[in-house]
Amino acid sequence: MTTTLHRVPAAEFARVREQIPDPYDRARAVSTLSRINTLYMIMRAGSGHLGSSFSAADIVTHLHLSEMRRPFDDDGDVYFSSKGHDAPGLYAALIGLGALDEELVHALRRIDGLPGHPDVHTPHMPFNTGSLGMGISKAKGLILADRLHGRARRVYVLTGDGELQEGQNWEALAGAVRHGMRELTVIVDHNKIQSDTWVADVSDLGDLEAKFRAFGWGALRCDGNDPMELESVFRKRAESFPDGPAVIIADTVKGAGCDTFAATTSLREGEWMYRFHSGAPSADDHRSAYAELAAAAAELLERHGLGELRTEEVAPAPAPAVDVAPKRLPQVYGEALVELARRDARVVALDADLVLDTGLIPFSEQFPDRFFEFGIAEQDMVSAAGGLAAGGRLPFVHSFSCFLHSRPNEQIYNNATEGRRIVYTGSLAGLLPAAPGHSHQAVRDISALGAVPGLLVLEPANAAGVRAAVEFCAGAAESVYLRLVSAPVRSEVDALPAAPLRVGHGRVVREGGGGVAIGSGPVVLAQLLCAAESLAADGIELTVVELPWLNRADPQWLAQLAARATTLTVVENHYTQGGQADTVARALLELGLDTAPRFHGIGLTEVPRCGTETEALAAHGLDAAALADALRAAATR
Repeated sequence: MTTTLHRVPAAEFARVREQIPDPYDRARAVSTLSRINTLYMIMRAGSGHLGSSFSAADIVTHLHLSEMRRPFDDDGDVYFSSKGHDAPGLYAALIGLGALDEELVHALRRIDGLPGHPDVHTPHMPFNTGSLGMGISKAKGLILADRLHGRARRVYVLTGDGELQEGQNWEALAGAVRHGMRELTVIVDHNKIQSDTWVADVSDLGDLEAKFRAFGWGALRCDGNDPMELESVFRKRAESFPDGPAVIIADTVKGAGCDTFAATTSLREGEWMYRFHSGAPSADDHRSAYAELAAAAAELLERHGLGELRTEEVAPAPAPAVDVAPKRLPQVYGEALVELARRDARVVALDADLVLDTGLIPFSEQFPDRFFEFGIAEQDMVSAAGGLAAGGRLPFVHSFSCFLHSRPNEQIYNNATEGRRIVYTGSLAGLLPAAPGHSHQAVRDISALGAVPGLLVLEPANAAGVRAAVEFCAGAAESVYLRLVSAPVRSEVDALPAAPLRVGHGRVVREGGGGVAIGSGPVVLAQLLCAAESLAADGIELTVVELPWLNRADPQWLAQLAARATTLTVVENHYTQGGQADTVARALLELGLDTAPRFHGIGLTEVPRCGTETEALAAHGLDAAALADALRAAATR
């Protein structure tokens, strides 16, 4: 049964703003309407950060209605969210205020729509955020530029409280004081919950006001979900700290404004994980939440004689039916790691606030003394892994690939120079899922880690491959970067049997002719197998090869493959420069073959696009249709 969705037209926002005279009720009404549209957008997209959007909604409303001067003019005050997870809520508010095209309300996380995290190509998004900890530094740079231009405007930055575990935030504070940045106000959305659970249970921030004051910042506190307190605290900020930067610790509730999602009412007895950080809520939770929000809006409108709430009903677009494996690879990985840990007491697991997404809940429950939660602090985690390895342990280190390869890159290299054997497991690898946007799409991890000495880069394609990879990591002579795709695995790839893992060796997964295509991982192999079927209909038989090693190609194995190939194409879920194709091409050249196959590499050449799986693959020429065209052209040259 299709769930009917409801959204609030921009005209209703205008009616509320123009006809509710009380400023606090006006703010409450706009926040409530924004929450309704945030819920609509996330349900329609099938994903998004709901709890964070709801906690920040009242802050966003107050700033845009009451605090900021000309917020949508080029020389007006600037607001942006450093954490970026609350993008749906910010989009909803900007659409309601007429600053974004109203039709974009239907296009969250779609190609040419609204990205999953803020992107500068969207109006009124001054920075790309969602890569955490950068916002205060970016604001400082903007203020320095404004001063050089003789431009006077205020800059407001919203951070998450979990985000403050990233060290760059604290690096930024002293310089703001040194430069007397009276233009800068940081608001901490202090909802007390980060990705998985309570901030205090991961890496307690302690006395935030005292910490900021120790750097010389003015510090204030308020209820960030109360428009009256917000008005008061911003007035105090202007009066009490006119000559330097200030922080407002805004105590909020994750999921505020709706009991269905509010952390104070939605967490069941015994639960430690907040269920509405990311992803779309269930149909039942959606119905309950919409009823609450609509009732709250109706009460405010009735109080001021505005009649009924005007909404539009929209049927969600049906999701395409795809035959996929019952489990995603991080879940299979977590189960395999538990089995390994039962047999190998050296195994320990380190996590960066992503225990759910990395499949580590079973490990954390069964081996609590061997599980270490470091929070949003990847550099700290990776260096600690070096210490654990020095102490005789075998650390398995976990985060999203986009953060694990980049933020602690120097620390990973440092561990390698010490010869420490460590397994770095990065989930959410590659182009897919594309809905979160480029801040979370890891497409440069192979080039960033492939040259690290003594570090193998391995990407399994299915559940059998993941289990084999975990066993390999336990006995490998080198460190391993295990690249895990979090997108669903298509059934034709999941059905591939397990194969022995020999460094630099691949295997044929579909016999064909002299046209040979190499790929790794579930996304590329699924598209190649589908492309091969399309080519077969045209009489072109394609040989598909899985090469799970992304930075190694065994010369002897490659020579045997090249001997049967007329064309050799490497397709990768990564930027072309520094990826698997470069590794294979170099190895092929160094073989010095008398007769070598024509070589071609296909991969990403631009910043990855945000959208559905189908949209993103097509946009980058990595879907089956585009690959078939490219391979057909290669075969007929």
